[in-house]
Amino acid sequence: MIINSLIEGLILPAADFFSGTTFVKDLGYWRNIANNANKNELHELQSKKLQALLKHTVQTIPFYQKQNIQLTNNPYADIKQFPVMHKSLMKDNLQELLIYDKNKMVSEKSSGSSGIQGEVFMTLNESRKYQAAQTALWEWSGYKLGKPFLQTGITPNRGFVKSIKDFLFNTHYVNAYNLNKQQIIKNLQISKKRKCKYFGGYASSLNVYAQTALEEKIDIQFEGIISWGDKLFEHYKHNINTAFSNPTITELYGTTEGFVISASCKYGNHHLITPQTYIELLDKNGNEVKNGEIGYVVATRLDAPSFPLIRYYLGDLAIKANEQEICKCGRELPILKKIIGRDTDIIYTPTGKALIVHFFTGIFEHFNEIKQFRVIQKIKNEIEIEFIPSKTFTEFALEKIKDKIYERAEESFPISFSAVSVIPATASGKPQIIQNLIAEKLV
Repeated sequence: MIINSLIEGLILPAADFFSGTTFVKDLGYWRNIANNANKNELHELQSKKLQALLKHTVQTIPFYQKQNIQLTNNPYADIKQFPVMHKSLMKDNLQELLIYDKNKMVSEKSSGSSGIQGEVFMTLNESRKYQAAQTALWEWSGYKLGKPFLQTGITPNRGFVKSIKDFLFNTHYVNAYNLNKQQIIKNLQISKKRKCKYFGGYASSLNVYAQTALEEKIDIQFEGIISWGDKLFEHYKHNINTAFSNPTITELYGTTEGFVISASCKYGNHHLITPQTYIELLDKNGNEVKNGEIGYVVATRLDAPSFPLIRYYLGDLAIKANEQEICKCGRELPILKKIIGRDTDIIYTPTGKALIVHFFTGIFEHFNEIKQFRVIQKIKNEIEIEFIPSKTFTEFALEKIKDKIYERAEESFPISFSAVSVIPATASGKPQIIQNLIAEKLV
């Protein structure tokens, strides 16, 4: 493709030359890792990177120099000596975590949906490495830089530099939060005119576009969908496949703080990008959970030593698959069995059963009487369900929903329903289907 050759052969190398970065080289590196590396190569690469990072950190970072950490030749045991880095701990010790002038570094801030906004720093080249890894995973959908691309995002005021980038990369950028039906129809029509075959953005915004296309009977096809930012529920995937003619869906799991954690292949399996991020799944006491069990996600970025993010608590829950599990796609990257979501995205019954988002979406998707819902746990052993009624709503639907919940949970407990006119999004603008106000955190 001529545009892709121009971008990768001329524009990006020129950008690297003038900015002192290595994006093109890193893109090639991550393409090879994402598609060709075998299990032994991946393990050796992660082990070496982790060992080098830990050694660098205890020798140069003031905060860690005070921790009296004694390293051995086993980085996977050594990392357990490092404290779990909560956002509050990072904020309180920011100056002792920095070895460079932060004003000369790239600042990245999380959404703050966990209650505390995280801010991390990296060099420009470390930021480009992060972007290169993401770009290599976007290509699992079939996308290549320069192909016509429809993207939803949170910075609609693009400015001069971003507008130039959008033009060069053939990207039609639209507001992820302006989900007015008429605007969506207009954007889809523009996308058809520009022959956009790839569509990326927040999962929730992609779903709204798919719903609108179905409701308005808009005939539009995409070859690839790239989802990020919030959870891509099964009913979202169903809507996207139905509306956009079964495109290849690639779901990314990562953070604005520079973690490229996993991406889903065409078989729907999430592959861990182990040479970029080392993942631990821990119980509430900080112990590693067994494969198949729910754990708190703690992440260590392996390629950003200027501001080491070691055992960074993301506030997410996930389940790791058996290490021997092999995907039909042929990639030997380990598999993340399921991404549960935030640590507040799970509630517990009186007998201790964990009910996750998919438990409830699997019930409510069969009730057209409810347009939107949110499950709230304020008191142990009880839940409240806020809902926006549709035009077909009847009180009888609530009783059927309650019965379904009891049936699937195999126990009963107090459930109250509250009809509301609006269900607010989180601080990040993303929806939150479960809100556990008494959720336990990793200590």
